[in-house]
Amino acid sequence: MAETNGHQVKENLPPGVQVEEIEIPVPWGHVSGRWWGPTDQQPLIAIHGWQDNAGTWDNLIPLLPINTSVLCLDLPGHGLSTYYPKGMSYYIFWDGIVLLRRIVKHFKWKKISLLGHSLGGALSFMYAAAFPDDVDRIICIDIASPAVREPAHMVKTTGGGIDKVLQYENLTDDQLPCYQYDEMIDIVVEAYQGSVSKENCKVLMKRGMTPTPPESKKEGYYFKRDPRLKVSGLAMMSIETALEYASKVKCKVLNIRALPGQKWERLDYYTSVIDKLKEVTDVKYVEVEGTHHIQLESPDKIVNIIEEFLEDY
Repeated sequence: MAETNGHQVKENLPPGVQVEEIEIPVPWGHVSGRWWGPTDQQPLIAIHGWQDNAGTWDNLIPLLPINTSVLCLDLPGHGLSTYYPKGMSYYIFWDGIVLLRRIVKHFKWKKISLLGHSLGGALSFMYAAAFPDDVDRIICIDIASPAVREPAHMVKTTGGGIDKVLQYENLTDDQLPCYQYDEMIDIVVEAYQGSVSKENCKVLMKRGMTPTPPESKKEGYYFKRDPRLKVSGLAMMSIETALEYASKVKCKVLNIRALPGQKWERLDYYTSVIDKLKEVTDVKYVEVEGTHHIQLESPDKIVNIIEEFLEDY
């Protein structure tokens, strides 16, 4: 009976479904991942959302054909992956492109396909625009591009964001909040505001929490993710930049928008990016009833759409 983070027991996977925990070396440590299906073939690369982890795909991937190979990553500072060193900041969208390129070169893959939810969908979009000849197709769930903000908003929030980075990087173990398991799950449920059920919060927390070390004066669990990830405002872009990226995409695109899904400040920005993509490439845009975390909450509603896209497009 295997355990992870002191509370994860052996997984109950459907017959024939296999998943392997892997670590990919990077200069600051490692990037963790869950490799589903055959590991002797190039996988679909799956990327989770902001402050989530590779567990976000645990309910969806087993529903795909058993021979589907999928590598689900924990982005740096998320899940079981190594934090960035002290003194560095996370520029979540931009960092992600560098990481993906690093992983592609590590495995010597020539042309890739990407599956992303929220932040992961934005990274898939940006990678496809930055390396248009190296991507076969992308699947973006409940996002069209990186978070778009007005320039005035980005300028206004820069100073506060920098101060928060410096504050978070100096937190000691004694200053980090510590919770009992059930208490932490309740906090996570409240934070997701209805997007993720209690049961599926437990799925995410298999990789999202860690027990206090034996030498600690506290007993319970810490959040596993790097506190510096909370400062995401330094990574935004303008709508003009997002549209310029969209104009460079050449690969086939599947965009699944959940309804009500994410509460977008400017839904027109989302639709503008989709419209620009339709001008330059083959886009399948589908709206499906569900929460922002539809791949975790209602995977049965989208698995056939994804499977057909992978087979037919």
